[in-house]
Amino acid sequence: MTGVYIIKSVKNSRYYIGSTIDIDRRLKEHNSGKVFSTKGNIPWELKIFLNCDNITDARRYEHRLKKYKRKDVIEKVILDGKFPWDYKS
Repeated sequence: MTGVYIIKSVKNSRYYIGSTIDIDRRLKEHNSGKVFSTKGNIPWELKIFLNCDNITDARRYEHRLKKYKRKDVIEKVILDGKFPWDYKS
């Protein structure tokens, strides 16, 4: 499964956005301290995984989602299960 994921730190409620082709493996890497960006906030829990057609699209969407940087936007994505740009004006 290829896509974009959002995980949340149980320790301090911070969010992390990433992309992967194997969400189970990637979550294990985050929780075992193998990812520099997240090792200080273990444990992490998966909040949402949004499927993408390929890893190129997933990385593009990850980068685009990270630009929002607002907790309320991230929580809306988790709640609604879709990217912010998928909403119709």
